[in-house]
Amino acid sequence: MSTHDTTLDRAAAPPPGEAGGCHGGRETMLEAARTAGKTDSIAQMLADYPRGPHDQPQSMCPAFGALRVGLRMRRTATILSGSACCVYGLTFTSHFYGARRTVGYVPFNSETLVTGQLFEDIRKAVYDVAKPDQLDAVVIINLCVPTASGVPLDLLPKQIEGVRIIGIDVPGFGVPTHAEAKDVLAGAMLRYARLEAEAGPVARPRGVVLGEPTVTLLGELFPADPVGIGALLAPLGLGVAPQLPSREWRDLYAALDCVAVAAVHPFYTATVREFHAAGRPVVGSGPVGVDGTAAWLEAIAAAANVPADKLDAAKARALPAIRTALEANPIKARVTVSGYEGSELLVARLLIEAGAEVPYVGTAAPRTEWSDPDREWLTARGVHVQYRASLENDIAAMQDVRPDLALGTTPLVQKAKSMGIPALYFTNMVSARPLFGPAGAGALAGIVAAQTRGAERFARMVEFFGPVGSGEGAGYGWTDVPKEPAGWRDRTRKVREARAKARANQAMGS
Repeated sequence: MSTHDTTLDRAAAPPPGEAGGCHGGRETMLEAARTAGKTDSIAQMLADYPRGPHDQPQSMCPAFGALRVGLRMRRTATILSGSACCVYGLTFTSHFYGARRTVGYVPFNSETLVTGQLFEDIRKAVYDVAKPDQLDAVVIINLCVPTASGVPLDLLPKQIEGVRIIGIDVPGFGVPTHAEAKDVLAGAMLRYARLEAEAGPVARPRGVVLGEPTVTLLGELFPADPVGIGALLAPLGLGVAPQLPSREWRDLYAALDCVAVAAVHPFYTATVREFHAAGRPVVGSGPVGVDGTAAWLEAIAAAANVPADKLDAAKARALPAIRTALEANPIKARVTVSGYEGSELLVARLLIEAGAEVPYVGTAAPRTEWSDPDREWLTARGVHVQYRASLENDIAAMQDVRPDLALGTTPLVQKAKSMGIPALYFTNMVSARPLFGPAGAGALAGIVAAQTRGAERFARMVEFFGPVGSGEGAGYGWTDVPKEPAGWRDRTRKVREARAKARANQAMGS
């Protein structure tokens, strides 16, 4: 049988739309994907990205994370395959976040999905886009419906005239958060680059000193943080490799050519697996505060076989400066921390070392061994750490604790302000500041102080407006409970009964 025929066979699974489309529920979509030949892919997703006690955290479409990684890379094109409404939302969000890059889209309908024509359309789009003078790689992302229907991106060519072709499945029913979707693409790219490097010579990365032992930083960091970490590593005789997710393809080779990996964001499971396959040790946590920096430098030194005298010199240089910065910027407030970036535990550590009381930390990320040092440090100080935290978890903790400041997601901030509690959006306000070394030690105190000073203003606003605009009076012009139309309940009851009777008659007739 030809490859073309095999392609059609594998892609010809019934569309999940017959069971409710992409709104059919997670279990329905998972079963459809397994039936369509995605058993191994789904099993790997569920192993890499386990869920918590509830289904999964509330988040934007997870595929945005993979889309973001591709759009931030030079000479990389991204093509989406999914429902039009999903593609619209993802492209809107990507451009809202500053992407100045075209996003490709391969549309489909029930016929092209069932017959396998969608795969042929994707193949054609890839050949049309893969221009070696313009691109190093083309990324194709299957969203929920193509994944559940078994569209086989693994049958695409691995390269076209030297342009790498990378197809990944990033369904919302298999990847819980957009943070972990970054790992799906970063891990797939790193695997491709690792196999290239193992096969023979590869392009020399720009701006990298050959022969210098380096540490690769894993996670999207504030731009000044890699520079600060570089200053911490210099006394150890180590440099900083290009971080992952990377900004261009050849950075992947430099990231692999390291002596150790710092999993600053702890949810990059697939990417860590590729580093392990390359024989690179991986260290968790990050250089936050005095305790965190000391422990992290010790772990990096052990992983990179750095002599004890160099480790002592590095600690002697870094720790006094961090301690001085913390003492100069004390934080006297009770703060709850929640978010989906993956750095929530690190931020909580820094707040506590600066003097804050942090009773609760919630993160949408899963528990992994790379965050264990932070979890153990926090729990030893009485902090409740909630992995896979839902919005309800975060709000309940905030209502129970009544903090001076709540750091969290947009809906949490909205709820906090309606209660008269000062709050900040974690992603835009906290992640947009340095976190590591002396710069990080002084970064949070100012915003905490500025926001907690507004507590009295919030209290006056809540008292002034009272219940206006809330509960039954939330609509414009309402001041009391709306009156329901006379006879409305009887009319709707009769309509429901008539529909139920018609369905029963139809079932008996069939």
